[in-house]
Amino acid sequence: MKTKMRKCKSCGEYTLKNECPYCRSEVTVIYPPKYSPLDKYGKYRRMLKEQLKQEK
Repeated sequence: MKTKMRKCKSCGEYTLKNECPYCRSEVTVIYPPKYSPLDKYGKYRRMLKEQLKQEK
């Protein structure tokens, strides 16, 4: 079984569990998504990024 390192959103502690053992809040995976040259959603991600820039 392969597990990924996770980081707590509120306290910043690292763990392998799905919930922070220190403050019991939500954790997120710290690794970026795998890169693929055949990224079929890249166009939409770039469009969203541009829209968010324009809103600022």
